[in-house]
Amino acid sequence: MIVPIQILPSFLFYCYVTGITPGPANLCSLSAAMQFGRRNALKQWLGLFTGFFIDAMAAVFMAFFLGTILNSYVKFLAYIGAAYLVFLAIKMLRQNYSVENEPQKIPGFFTGLFVNLTNAKVILFCISALTSFVLPYNQSFGAIFLAGIFLPFTGPVCNLVWLFAGGFLRQIFVGHTKVVNIVMAVSLLICAASIAGFF
Repeated sequence: MIVPIQILPSFLFYCYVTGITPGPANLCSLSAAMQFGRRNALKQWLGLFTGFFIDAMAAVFMAFFLGTILNSYVKFLAYIGAAYLVFLAIKMLRQNYSVENEPQKIPGFFTGLFVNLTNAKVILFCISALTSFVLPYNQSFGAIFLAGIFLPFTGPVCNLVWLFAGGFLRQIFVGHTKVVNIVMAVSLLICAASIAGFF
C-alpha cells in the first residue's frame, strides 16, 4: 500500500482542496477559455499538465533522496507537512479571488508549461504530498514514484474543471469568498490533524 488506508481520505482531500482552489494554473485556464475559447485553452492545458508532471517527477527524486538521507528521522516530515497545511489554512482565510495576469496573446503549450514550471503552489504541493503522506509510511522508490505518477492527475484535472466550468466556479469563489475560505481552511486543518496522528 502506497499510503495507509487510514490516511488515504486525508491525502485525497488534500489533493482536491489544493487542486480546486484558485491558483496561477486554474486562473490561466479560466482566463484562456473566456478570452480565446476552449480549443486554445486546451492547448495551454497540455502545457500545464506537462509542467505539473515534470514538477511531480522532480519531487519524487527529492523525496526519495531526502528519505534516504534522513532514514529513521523521516517520520518527522509528517509534522513538517502538517505545519505547512496549518500555514496554508491560515493563508486561505485571507485569500481573495480574481483573474490576474490575463494573457494578452493566444496561449499555447509553452505558455502552460512555463506557468507550472514556475508555479510555487504546484512545486510545494508535490513535495509536501510526498513527504507528508507517503514518505513517513513507505520509503521505497516504487511507492514514491507511483504516488508521483498520480499527482499530475489531481491539479491538471482541476484545471480542466476551471476551463470548462470556470465562470460558474468563479462566481462561487468571488461571491462567497468568506464561506469558501472557511470551509477550505477547516478542511486543510483536518488533513493536518490527520497526518499528525491526532485521529
